[in-house]
Amino acid sequence: MDWRNTQTRYGAIAKTLHWAVAGLFLLSYCSVYYRHWFTEERSGPWFTFGNLHRCFGVSIAVFVMLRIIWRLRNPVPHLYPGPKWEHAGAKISHFGLYFFMIMMPLTGYFGTGAPTDFGWFAIPSFEDSRWFGWISGGSISFEQWEKPLDFFHKEIGGALLVWILIVIHTGAALYHHYYRKNDTLRRILPGRRPH
Repeated sequence: MDWRNTQTRYGAIAKTLHWAVAGLFLLSYCSVYYRHWFTEERSGPWFTFGNLHRCFGVSIAVFVMLRIIWRLRNPVPHLYPGPKWEHAGAKISHFGLYFFMIMMPLTGYFGTGAPTDFGWFAIPSFEDSRWFGWISGGSISFEQWEKPLDFFHKEIGGALLVWILIVIHTGAALYHHYYRKNDTLRRILPGRRPH
């Protein structure tokens, strides 16, 4: 098993980070949707699923940071031949995905007034951190600080935009696999080698 990327395929580390982030994003959305749809506000499950959502968000931030560091230190496999619009679309959609992979955990943490409890350690809320007091200088309340962050996190990132990007990304991979019949999808699948 090769750990590093080459010009033709992704290595084991890039694959692991890709699927870890994808899985954590899915768990993060599932936990917050479950909280909104199936729990009573301020009940035990409501707090539990809120904490799970924050745990997944912090984990995403860690894995995305590792993924970016790894991507900067490894070649990205070449794009298969295709029209310019296709390559431009791939770059734009990847930029959008990376933008939200970075911004969703950041706005989630900076806009939270609750701690993130992993069980064996806890991360204090941004509201209770010295950073908030230092940045705000005591001139604004946490509610004022939180409002634009919540708008981005819940109304932009939490709404359809991220799901549209995910559908485009998944659809493009399936298009390359079934219609173009190249190894775009195969080279990112765990344990698979391109033909």
